[in-house]
Amino acid sequence: MQGSAQVRAGRTPAAARWLGSNWQDAADGATIALFCFSHAGGGSAFFRPWRAALAPAVDVRPVLLPGREWRLDEVPYRRMEDLVEPLCVALEPHVDRPYALFGHSMGAVIAYEVARRFTGAARRAPICLLVSGRQGPRAASSRRLLWELPDNEFVAGVGRLGGTPPEVLEHPELLEMFLPALRADFELSENYQPLPGHRLTCPVVAYMGTEDAEVEHSGLLRWYEETDGEFALRVFAGDHFYLRGGRPDVLSAVRQDLLRAAALQAVQPAQR
Repeated sequence: MQGSAQVRAGRTPAAARWLGSNWQDAADGATIALFCFSHAGGGSAFFRPWRAALAPAVDVRPVLLPGREWRLDEVPYRRMEDLVEPLCVALEPHVDRPYALFGHSMGAVIAYEVARRFTGAARRAPICLLVSGRQGPRAASSRRLLWELPDNEFVAGVGRLGGTPPEVLEHPELLEMFLPALRADFELSENYQPLPGHRLTCPVVAYMGTEDAEVEHSGLLRWYEETDGEFALRVFAGDHFYLRGGRPDVLSAVRQDLLRAAALQAVQPAQR
């Protein structure tokens, strides 16, 4: 699209905060942009293996929240309603081509709220929402809340989940540096309730690991309630972090789901 490069070039500072300093290095020839949202305590590095694996058709864009990596000195968000508005303002110039959203665990509900926000904007709805390791937004959870526990119990609980490097949790100086963002993420994630917003029109695909103790199969299936589009479920061997390291079978499924969504939109244009 001829005007898209000019729009992006005018938003470099804002985009760099959320998408990184290399956000302008779009994959040549990519037909789909994929914005990726990580788990609580995670960052853009979690999706680094995806860029080369999904190129050239898919341009992977990890989204970084405040309080980690190059945004370490920024105050992390604790409430979804405070996060979504500035996040969507930053992403808005970059949803001028076919795009999809992928979110794992906490990132799944962030991606969902972003999708809802853009579904209400003319010609801005995603072609697909991929959610992983998280029950549907309206599914009840019986999990014990971690974010309100004392530091030692909180750190132990986070360690059992397996998404945070042990060297961070076991090193006092590193832990002191990352603990505020980690606790803020869990507060945002565990207190999340769906915000007022639009119903999705795009396909939704839910992913999970067979041994994921954090997600009930029945709860994951409830993502079908959130869209008027198609729904599919994909299950992979592994625990809550079955997708770590850029597993070929997971990335193959992501690629297939994105290309299918793009083909479906070409035949039956969605609300965009």
